[in-house]
Amino acid sequence: MAAGRLSFNNITALAPMVRVGTLPMRLLALDYGADVVYCEELIDIKMAQCQRVVNDVLETVDFVAPDDRVMFRTCEREKGNVVFQMGTADPDRALAVARLVEKDVAAVDVNMGCPKEYSTKGGMGAALLSDPDKIEAILRTLVTGVSIPVTCKIRILPSLEETVSLVRRIERTGVAAVAVHGRFKDERPRHPVHCDYIQAVAQAVSIPVIANGGSLDHVKTNADIEEFRKATGASSVMLARAAMWNASLFRSQGALPLEKVMEDYLKYAIQYDNNAFNTKYCLCQMLRDKVESPLGKQVQAAQTNAEISEAYGLQEFYRQTREQLQARRDALQSGSQPERPVTDGDVTTMAVKFERREYPPQITPKMFLLEWSRKEKVEQPQYETVQRAQDRAFQSTVTVAQKKYRSSLWEKSKKFAEQAAAIVCLRVLGVPEGRIGEEDSGLVCKRKREGKVNGEGSPPGSRTPHLPGGAPLCL
Repeated sequence: MAAGRLSFNNITALAPMVRVGTLPMRLLALDYGADVVYCEELIDIKMAQCQRVVNDVLETVDFVAPDDRVMFRTCEREKGNVVFQMGTADPDRALAVARLVEKDVAAVDVNMGCPKEYSTKGGMGAALLSDPDKIEAILRTLVTGVSIPVTCKIRILPSLEETVSLVRRIERTGVAAVAVHGRFKDERPRHPVHCDYIQAVAQAVSIPVIANGGSLDHVKTNADIEEFRKATGASSVMLARAAMWNASLFRSQGALPLEKVMEDYLKYAIQYDNNAFNTKYCLCQMLRDKVESPLGKQVQAAQTNAEISEAYGLQEFYRQTREQLQARRDALQSGSQPERPVTDGDVTTMAVKFERREYPPQITPKMFLLEWSRKEKVEQPQYETVQRAQDRAFQSTVTVAQKKYRSSLWEKSKKFAEQAAAIVCLRVLGVPEGRIGEEDSGLVCKRKREGKVNGEGSPPGSRTPHLPGGAPLCL
């Protein structure tokens, strides 16, 4: 294994857990001694639509969906230890997502063990166990397509022979490790884990095998982690519910009181502006049978991280943290420079998006660029738009006066992509773009139409839209 690459030999890991494995829990587990932390399963189709955004205020890298939801947030502290787990049933989409995140994570993992319907109905998770050809196609595509280690997490099959055969086939794809949840697809946490299956797999392959599923019967203390590893013959151990209940289980010095663990978790949630409902969910999982206690009821009633902070007596920490973040935000805004254009071959690019709310209802950058070209007596702008297959996003290049301009960011529609390209061109040229608050440039609709209803060269019967007061609307 190349220097600097994440090793899966003799490690303890925080398992991927939906709604639990967000940034605060991952950082908490690392603080307490986990070697590797997995994010919650994130679906390839949703991730493929995300934009990678550097968040200078939080000092994180965010992967933001078109509706502005942060799907995945990470930071420098965990960069060498975090594994990005995806739900996928398509090799090409899997590769697109892996390439999107590969500079910000230590490895990528494919979920092949989740038995829940939201995963299996799309052919993902445990549904892949019945399609070894697809498993092989996905893993080979990833192994050959990215520069970081690739792993997968499976459940055991109905027979020992089938399980060993599948894992041997997985090994041949070139993955760095395989995690084995020692339960069948239809078994749940209340069922005992099948250590003999994990042991047989570990003996059959040469890559690291990560044992998972011991929270109920085997792992109650830090010392139990090693006992579970020995019982399964695995290289490493992955903990889910036991770590969710008290992440200080990773501490070799012994677990901390739950109150301390919850406070440590909440401080990370505040520092990294975690979604309040996600924060509340994780704290309720830690409270377990105390969720109906006075503290538990206060947490359940809370709607914001500020209200949750009150329940734990962390109001001052919350206030100070918010002030620090605001000061950082103000400093960045006051010291920020306008987006600089970058030359990409023969195209000038800038990272801009078209925000419709920033323009009057009937005004667009394309209109301003068209009027500018007419005023300057150059050919009308020509737009060339492409669509990205994996997420159906659009990117447009506009040619004006034999020069090309494009936004480096992809848009949700062809119209928005063209508007973004027009913005880049206008900003490079130093021409107004029609934003709310700009001084009237006189560009749009300054041309006199002498009362003509139809535009010059318009086919008979076509109509030119008009602004209030009868002025023609330039499209």
